[in-house]
Amino acid sequence: MTDREPAATAPPLYRGRKPELYAKALVLRREGCPVGEIAERLRVSKSTAYLWTRHLPLDPELVLRRRRAGQRSRADAQWSAHRAARDAARADTVAAAARWVRHLRYRELVLIGAAIYWCEGGKAKPWRPHDCRIKFVNSDPLLVTLFLRFLDALGVPPADRRYRVSIHETADAAAAVRWWAELVEVPPERFQRTTLKRHRPLTTRKNVGADYRGCLTIHVVGASRVYWKIEGIMKGMTDEDPPHDR
Repeated sequence: MTDREPAATAPPLYRGRKPELYAKALVLRREGCPVGEIAERLRVSKSTAYLWTRHLPLDPELVLRRRRAGQRSRADAQWSAHRAARDAARADTVAAAARWVRHLRYRELVLIGAAIYWCEGGKAKPWRPHDCRIKFVNSDPLLVTLFLRFLDALGVPPADRRYRVSIHETADAAAAVRWWAELVEVPPERFQRTTLKRHRPLTTRKNVGADYRGCLTIHVVGASRVYWKIEGIMKGMTDEDPPHDR
């Protein structure tokens, strides 16, 4: 008997049972299920499951893939409780740390703002020591927001700030501009022309999807004195005498 024969032609072994159970047994067998699993899932005896499917040998490669999938599934189940506890602990820690900060005083904001600019912003080079422009580039909205608060604290007027999005050409550049414009509370029309990064077919990119919005560049015009102040703040933090935090 083949699996294509109608249930009515089944030998006496199959009569009296639901034809759909026999059909399901054949499907499960072709998917790589062993006899014991077929019997358990269809709620029949192992001998019945064996007699139904003994003419269909198991594909060793398919059995191996099913075994590996089962191992992964069991591992996921074992770690699910751990992941849930870890995520809850992370949320509690983040919330507690945020409550501890509460409000940055002016001095704290200026020190932190200078430090993040020195890490992420453009700096004068030995071969062009007088190029003291303020140019901050970042993809993290938290750092962008904090840097703008830093500029506010230093008295840099919003009219002196220029914005430009840099993003991969395969992304939705217009949507990214709108998103950054809403974050910095500036009309999209005030943004400079978007810089597009050309696609390289051999590159495997991870920054894809709706959450990819590229980087935002904030340029402050005529800000040499602001740059000098940042440079001095960094010098003051590294040359502190005596170093009270040691």
